[in-house]
Amino acid sequence: MCYYFIMATAIRLFRVGKKNQPYYRIVVSNKRSKANGKYIEVIGKYNPLVDPPLIEINKERFNYWFECGAVFSEGVRKLLKNKKNLFKK
Repeated sequence: MCYYFIMATAIRLFRVGKKNQPYYRIVVSNKRSKANGKYIEVIGKYNPLVDPPLIEINKERFNYWFECGAVFSEGVRKLLKNKKNLFKK
């Protein structure tokens, strides 16, 4: 059951880390909030500095938010382009 059905939610990247050392959290947030503003839940992380880039996602929570109608930001869409096994069949 989706408790955030009234709110428009988005799955987006939240940048943390130092200057020239980016590290991202994959978060679920309100669509209308700022890019680095409040978020509802952290569902994963992305580290572009290691080779190959590290992408870790909690699949259960990802599928839950996807079923609730959360939309992806462009950055997350590009990251998950080759990871189609995350989507629930």
